[in-house]
Amino acid sequence: MTNDIEIGRSKRARRTYSLDDVALVPARRTRDPRDVNTEWQIDAFKFETPVLGAPMDSVMSPETAITLGKLGGVGVLNLEGLWTRYEDPEPYLEEISLLARDDMSHVTRRMQEIYAEPIKEGLITERLAQIRDAGVVVAGSLTPQRTQEYYKTVVNAGTDLFVIRGTTVSAEHVSQNQEPLDLKKFIYELDVPVIVGGAAGYTPALHLMRTGAAGVLVGFGGGATTTTRRALGIHAAMASAISDVAAARSDYLDESGGRYVHVIADGGLGQSGDIIKAMAMGADAVMIGAPLARAKEAPGRGYHWGPEAHHHEFPRGTRTPMNQVGSLEEVLYGPSHHVDGTSNLIGAMRRAMATTGYSTLKEFQRSEVVLTGRPQY
Repeated sequence: MTNDIEIGRSKRARRTYSLDDVALVPARRTRDPRDVNTEWQIDAFKFETPVLGAPMDSVMSPETAITLGKLGGVGVLNLEGLWTRYEDPEPYLEEISLLARDDMSHVTRRMQEIYAEPIKEGLITERLAQIRDAGVVVAGSLTPQRTQEYYKTVVNAGTDLFVIRGTTVSAEHVSQNQEPLDLKKFIYELDVPVIVGGAAGYTPALHLMRTGAAGVLVGFGGGATTTTRRALGIHAAMASAISDVAAARSDYLDESGGRYVHVIADGGLGQSGDIIKAMAMGADAVMIGAPLARAKEAPGRGYHWGPEAHHHEFPRGTRTPMNQVGSLEEVLYGPSHHVDGTSNLIGAMRRAMATTGYSTLKEFQRSEVVLTGRPQY
C-alpha cells in the first residue's frame, strides 16, 4: 500500500509530516520526572543530556562550547567561522549584531566581507586546544568542501568528535574542481568518531551509515536562519525525515551485524516541544542552534545566523533576532520564567518522558504519536 498522492497527471508525491503535525499521547502509567534518565552515549563518550550545540558562530564560541560541555552536552565549534579567521573575532561579532535590521542586503554584503578573511590553520589548533584544556569533549565541524583541506589539522589538534555538516551530505561528495570526498575511505582512515549530515531520507541515510559514520544528522540545519526552501526548493518535513532515518538505522543494525549508528535531529527545533517530538520520532540526540542562541552567553548577542547567510555566491539565510531568555544553564535546566518552551529544555523533556511513562531515551523512542495538523507536502 502506498501513500503517494497525485499532484498532476505526470507527478506523484509522498505525503510527509512536520513536527507540528504530530503530538505525543500520554500513557496509562506515568513516572516521576526525577526518575527519568536523559543520558546519551556515542562511541566512548557519555553525556548527561542528548544536546549538541550547532556549529554556528552565533551559538558556539570556544567559551560557550566549554560551558555547554560542563553542563552535560557537547558544543560543536564551526571551524570555518570567525573563530578560525580572526585572532579576536569579538569586534566583528559586535558589528554583526549592530547592523541595521531594515537593510538586509547591506547586512548580507557586510557579512560576506567579514567572512572573506581566510581560515588560518593555526587558529583551528588554538581554538580546539582551548576547549580541550577545559576538560570537556572536543568537537569541531567542517563542510564537505573544506574537509579534505583541513581534516588533518583538526585531527592533529586532538578533537574527540569530528562533524561533517552541510545543507546535504552524500556518501561521496563529487567535484570537478577538487579531489572527491569518499566518506567511506575517509572515515576508515580516521581514529575519531565522525558525525555526518544532513540527510533527509531513508536511502541517503543508509548510504551514510555504510561509510562507517558514528552518527547521521537529519535535516538541513539552521531552521531559524535559512531560506533554503524558498531559494532552492528543498525542504525536509522533520517528523517523516527522522522516522525514515530511524528505519534506516534499524535496517543497518541488522545488515551490519549489530553496529548502531546514532540519529541526530538537526534543524527546525526551536522550542522544547520540537526537541521532545524529534526524540519521540526516533532521534537519539538533537543538534540545536536557535534555543542556545537565546542564552545570554551566546556569541550572537541576540542574533542568530548560519553559514548560509554569508555564502559568497548564493546566500540563502538571514540574521535572525532572538529574544535572550536567560543563561545557558537556565535555557537547558531552568528555572524557567517563560511559557513558550524556550527555556528549561531538559526539564520539559523529563516531564514529557514521565507523562508518557518512559524512563530512558531509548524507551522514549517507542512513544505513541498522533497526527494533529495539516500534512506537509
